[in-house]
Amino acid sequence: MLTLRKTFRFEAAHRLPDHDGKCARLHGHSWLLTVEVQGFVSQFQGPKAGMLVDYGELKQYVQPIVDEYLDHHFLNETLGITSPTSELVAMWVFEVILTALPPRRDRGYRLKAVEIDETCTSSCRFEGVDE
Repeated sequence: MLTLRKTFRFEAAHRLPDHDGKCARLHGHSWLLTVEVQGFVSQFQGPKAGMLVDYGELKQYVQPIVDEYLDHHFLNETLGITSPTSELVAMWVFEVILTALPPRRDRGYRLKAVEIDETCTSSCRFEGVDE
């Protein structure tokens, strides 16, 4: 079983209105989003020989989501989440990527997880179901 990871960077603001600390105030982060897929090599000839998936293919599906909803946005508004914690952002991103990907039977790999790094020392990993 192979696992591939592709990381995307974005800048975004949010606030956690009911939080009992500093995060209740509007603030921003330099976030990292890591997308993890899993499967077996299914192509042994041609330009994609030996690959589970081309990293460029992952970027094709994920970068538009980053651009439209995450990068330089106020996450409370663009994600429709009142209190966008890293946990809820990770879950939201997983579901949106899953709907953007072709059906699993056509792609040969499964979306295993997304990881959201809110800061350089704080991250959340969400492993969802891709069947």
